[in-house]
Amino acid sequence: MEKSAELTRNAQLPKSEEEIQERKGFVVVDETVKYRIVTVIACILVLSSIFFNTPSEILAGMTRIVVAPSILVTDYLIVGNVGAAFFNSGLLMLAAIAIARRNEVNMNGPVMAAVFTIAGFALFGKNIYNVWAIMVGVLLHARYQQEKFSKFILIAFFGTALGPLISQITFGLGLSPALAFPAGILAGIIAGFCLPPLANHFVKFHQGFNLYNIGFTAGVTGMFFMAMLRAFDFQNPSTLIVAEGYNRLLGTYLFVFFTGMLITGFYFSRRVMPGLTRIWRQSGRLVSDFVTSNGFGASMMNMALLGYISTGYVLLVGGQLNGPTIGGIFTIVGFGAFGKHVKNILPVLAGVYLASLVQVWEVNATGALLAALFGTTLAPIAGYYGWGYGIIAGFFHMSMVMNVGYLHGGMNLYNNGFSGGFVAAVLVPIFDALKKSS
Repeated sequence: MEKSAELTRNAQLPKSEEEIQERKGFVVVDETVKYRIVTVIACILVLSSIFFNTPSEILAGMTRIVVAPSILVTDYLIVGNVGAAFFNSGLLMLAAIAIARRNEVNMNGPVMAAVFTIAGFALFGKNIYNVWAIMVGVLLHARYQQEKFSKFILIAFFGTALGPLISQITFGLGLSPALAFPAGILAGIIAGFCLPPLANHFVKFHQGFNLYNIGFTAGVTGMFFMAMLRAFDFQNPSTLIVAEGYNRLLGTYLFVFFTGMLITGFYFSRRVMPGLTRIWRQSGRLVSDFVTSNGFGASMMNMALLGYISTGYVLLVGGQLNGPTIGGIFTIVGFGAFGKHVKNILPVLAGVYLASLVQVWEVNATGALLAALFGTTLAPIAGYYGWGYGIIAGFFHMSMVMNVGYLHGGMNLYNNGFSGGFVAAVLVPIFDALKKSS
């Protein structure tokens, strides 16, 4: 079975997989329990918003977030406020969990990666207005193909990367509301309808070495929409709105947050180190569902460790914890259940860091930080070929990601997934040739 087909169906965990887990000595966690745990995490995000701002401030901030064009990079901590950003994040995470539950999808690695990614990007680009048209488009595609929506639910979730397409057309082009709202929603539905066949096709382009496959797909889709807009003389402004000065507050918040996840994972692990080491031995290449293959507890611990590492990287290089960087951290954490682990992200981080030392970008600049965090989409290269190859991939990714954003005009939030697809497509055949000759 092709990896593309596996990816679309991997949200469904057959009973036989539970039996396999039991034979391997895992603590088999009931789906209801897993849903409750992830729901609690989302509720923590929602409820913690009141520690940052009052309810009236959160409501006012949410209003500003909803009407923002939201193209890269738009930090909702600035557009709204800290409380509104976390409220938006938790709310969208809860919505994704509810949709998955409603469609009887198991809370496995890909779904956990998707809901955490939605939570992360809800801090800087996704909001309660701009995600629904994409999902409706994917739903219509499922109906057209006479398939269950659950088969395409991962594409629907990750496809919300194109949320800024809806927001920019609706609020950023200066159109009259009578035209802007229908045009934005229609563009989102069309994009969502086209995503499933494109995603299944493009996974072959990078051979599963770019974990953000929908990021590449959304980049190509956004590029086509941006080309059409430019043809009618509509331009997207270069946007860089990022918060500063929250490192102590948000650093403490994240440390407590990930410690809670670590303790939860430990509670559901029968044997801690064997579970983690099994994860660390995997390359992470698509499709690598750590929850199914190594257990829920070990996956949660791996996710928490990645949270510590990625947060530590931002702070150690003198960067700022804000909407975009925490979005990157949450995405890494989510993919800690679906392809990323301690051993395969560190080489990529090292490669991006080395690139920033010799290239024109400062290591603690927003773009460089996002390249490092989201560049871990190439972690399977390090896991499959080795550390040295992962460093090379990270080095080249730094250069590529700084140059592809213009193509989609900032309307694809997963810009690093777009870049990672090109980097993997170029480097993987070369690495294969080097491996064969050695």
